[in-house]
Amino acid sequence: MTDDSTYEFSTDPDRIDAARVHELIVDTYWGPGRSREMMDAATAGSRPYGVYRRDTGAQVAFARVVTDGVTFAWLSDVVVDPSLRGQGIGKLLIGGVIADLEPLGLRRTLLATADAQSLYEQFGWVRVDPQYTWMELPGTGAGPRFGVSAGTPTSTTPGPQAGPLGAPA
Repeated sequence: MTDDSTYEFSTDPDRIDAARVHELIVDTYWGPGRSREMMDAATAGSRPYGVYRRDTGAQVAFARVVTDGVTFAWLSDVVVDPSLRGQGIGKLLIGGVIADLEPLGLRRTLLATADAQSLYEQFGWVRVDPQYTWMELPGTGAGPRFGVSAGTPTSTTPGPQAGPLGAPA
């Protein structure tokens, strides 16, 4: 695990390095084709979080939460610099996000991930109970959706694994 003195978590939106965030996001499986303008707007409409090197201030990780601030939140765009993965930076990021959201007393926080279930399970996320089915209203923007290839009907495509914090509604 990373030495906590090397990296620091921050909730300060003014520290977000928008260019670096965009660079990280477009290299993910969910973000190809996302424009810088789209990423900037998504960040502005969310609660953004970052992890930074203490010595240089360089941003090495990012996450954002979309929330009503009372009952529901969606954790999105969680990304750690690929060259630094496996050093505990993701744990620092997710632990910080959870600590920041906890005072809100949210009923549920959701996320979707195709490959990091074990990270989130360490913090209490559980996979959605099979009786609760994710549904989607496709829009014209925001690019490709999880697990859906061109020409695949979304009504029959199962969504990615995800999980709520807390009991079902």
